[in-house]
Amino acid sequence: MLKLDFHPSGRHFLQIPGPSPVPDRILRAMSLPTIDHRGPEFGALGLELLDKTRQVFKTQGPVIVYPASGTGAWEAALANTLSAGDTVLMYETGHFATLWQKMARRLGLEPEFIGLPGSEGWRCGVQADMIEARLREDSDHRIKAVCVVHNETSTGVTSDIAAVRRAMDAVGHPALLMVDTISGLASADYRHDEWGVDVTISGSQKGLMLPPGISFNALSDKAIEVSLKAGLPKSFWAWDEILEANRTGYWPYTPSTNLLYGLNEALDMLLEEGLDNVFARHQRWAAGVRAAVNAWGLEIQCQDPEVYSPVLTGVVMPEGVDADAVRNLIYRRFDLSLGMGLGKARGRMFRIGHLGDCNDLTLMATLAGCEMGMKLSGISLAGSGVEAAMHYFAENAPAHASDS
Repeated sequence: MLKLDFHPSGRHFLQIPGPSPVPDRILRAMSLPTIDHRGPEFGALGLELLDKTRQVFKTQGPVIVYPASGTGAWEAALANTLSAGDTVLMYETGHFATLWQKMARRLGLEPEFIGLPGSEGWRCGVQADMIEARLREDSDHRIKAVCVVHNETSTGVTSDIAAVRRAMDAVGHPALLMVDTISGLASADYRHDEWGVDVTISGSQKGLMLPPGISFNALSDKAIEVSLKAGLPKSFWAWDEILEANRTGYWPYTPSTNLLYGLNEALDMLLEEGLDNVFARHQRWAAGVRAAVNAWGLEIQCQDPEVYSPVLTGVVMPEGVDADAVRNLIYRRFDLSLGMGLGKARGRMFRIGHLGDCNDLTLMATLAGCEMGMKLSGISLAGSGVEAAMHYFAENAPAHASDS
């Protein structure tokens, strides 16, 4: 059989917005021998990692852990809380909000999809006033849930979830608030309890620095209560049996044991560093990358500096330039993977991820690969983004750095 050797020497630069590079410390944890998932050692592990998971979500409530992708956690959130024909208000911020809306329709729900018109909605965050206005019209409370994406990976926009909760409270509407923070968790500040979120959806392969294969639902008391009467069919996704088994650190099915080893190690790394330090680190990296994009004279996909994502930056190509061709050239020449444009942005932009097992020099190499690739593609750049990022990182040391 023909062997395809894509990476003949050195480490591949994985700078997509997830899956993110996995630290060696987590890979070593995952390589430990598999243990009996019904034995006492596993129960102790389960209780420990469930407690630490709550700390990252910033919640006192339960967090369900599934052996699934984030898409599975989307379905679990909807299936456990809603019934066929229910109306859900969903806000369009990009490709992943669109996919979640399509899922809702396939499950037999009635999604209302609102947002700014045309491509403008894919360059801005959630407009809480639009949600408030729609909920005010819903005097008979037909809308059963409001669904928004916290960090939209397709566009590089991080929306203000607290503003959405304030809008819902201003109306006094009883709908559940469901939030997808698959790419935001452990990279951008997120507060399940404080922001009044009822169901938070997340995944393992972004800020948690794990391979794909684990997803989450963080639950409010209200969400659990609603789930007792929800009519959509579910079995594997059902919260009740999982919550019961989790009381003693177990699952009602075979869990992904070695991925849970990795999750436990990832949680240790994040909590040892301190979540505020983790968030500051990502904000700093993002600012350095944006300095490069500005120096190149190119547009950033996100149009509102107030909601720039700390997880990724979308780089819009000049009119007439195929972003996928540029991205493919960079991959072939420099063994560097960048995120493609998705949905309405396909072919117009590429995305630089700055998360996971990353540091200043990783990003400098990434920006150098981008700059060389764009020049080889014939793109005229206003200046050197590499020099701009070097200056930014040199002048803005990380909080833990020392001159001694």
